[in-house]
Amino acid sequence: MSQGKRLKNAYTNIDREQFYALDTAIKMVKERATAKFDETIEIAMNLNVDPRKADQIVRGVVSLPHGTGKTVRVAVFAKGDKAAEAQAAGADIVGAEDLMERVQAGQLDFDRCIATPDMMGLVGRLGKILGPRGLMPNPRLGTVTPNVAEAIKAAKGGQVEFRAEKAGIIHAGVGKASFSEEALLANVRAFVDAITRAKPSGAKGTYIKKVSLASTMGPGLKVETATIAAG
Repeated sequence: MSQGKRLKNAYTNIDREQFYALDTAIKMVKERATAKFDETIEIAMNLNVDPRKADQIVRGVVSLPHGTGKTVRVAVFAKGDKAAEAQAAGADIVGAEDLMERVQAGQLDFDRCIATPDMMGLVGRLGKILGPRGLMPNPRLGTVTPNVAEAIKAAKGGQVEFRAEKAGIIHAGVGKASFSEEALLANVRAFVDAITRAKPSGAKGTYIKKVSLASTMGPGLKVETATIAAG
């Protein structure tokens, strides 16, 4: 099927202005994920916040009950016993000065970066490279920790980092099209619950303004926010 025809079919019987109940939206998005690969199901949330203000930053991590379906490559800054512990826990890349040089050379072939506290002097020099890519280890996100094995397990087991962008929008993958509707439903609710709990002190009025779901190559559907809370 050609790309144009596939997209045309995907948009059939969709009202772009209608708000759908969460379970219906998941079913419709799954049905329309017809690309030749296992599409990611993505959520977009429009929040009533201004992340440029310190009391309106929305950031954190959430472990999705059914994982993301994505293979996460983890890099760990550690030395000695902690480096050995990271290797044993399944880290993809482990190092110290050698890993710093690798990052400085533009070799960012990882999705999550973890560091032991004693490595932060080294890692701090990489802020301009890791920061803009959302890879900078952060104690609040559990990625600066002496418990490297635990952090690696969380990163590979379906933990998702979230952060509101300038316009107050959060994007995240919440599973794959091959997941069951029940698994996607549980993942979406866990993600939205984490966003709700991360509501900053400066947020006023309606916190969650809009929510939409889409697959990588499919149309976006508006979701009734009232149907998202766990029933």
